[in-house]
Amino acid sequence: MNQSPEKNTPWSQELYLKALRFAAEAHKNQKVPGTDLPYIMHLSSVCMEIMTAICVENIQKPDLALQCALLHDTIEDAEIIFEDIATSFGNDVAEGVLALTKNKKIEKKLSMADSISRIKLQPREIWMVKLADRITNLQPPPARWTKEKINLYRIEAAYILEELGESSPLLSERLGKKIEDYPDQL
Repeated sequence: MNQSPEKNTPWSQELYLKALRFAAEAHKNQKVPGTDLPYIMHLSSVCMEIMTAICVENIQKPDLALQCALLHDTIEDAEIIFEDIATSFGNDVAEGVLALTKNKKIEKKLSMADSISRIKLQPREIWMVKLADRITNLQPPPARWTKEKINLYRIEAAYILEELGESSPLLSERLGKKIEDYPDQL
């Protein structure tokens, strides 16, 4: 019996590699803020969180979650538009990425609530990507951040957890722990 290895995985290796290549190209000259690491490192970390959740929870659309994890910053931080993603990955992935993209046309202080409200209209897998993204982002803050900015980032993470936490017990627990351990400066 000669069975394809992909039949034994909960996600498509081909779709994953296609999204990885697309994201690497879109972010090729970008670095993880405050480091010399290529930006794809952040995207890979978000994917690792999603892959772990897929392995221990009943995830209905693992390919959607992984593709959106890899592509979640392409509209916001690269020269990619919704139509590019829809053409390459389909409308469901493009809609997920768009929901995960902050609307730069509204005030910055309102952008997270706006994004969360759009994410909540998406499948559970998109909610999980936002949790995984914030888990990954809760690294030691850059030295240039003020105490106030650090505290606001922690409060924002708690808001994300409160609003989207029901999507994944594993990711919710991880984010809660990251919030606990995040520098409490004020």
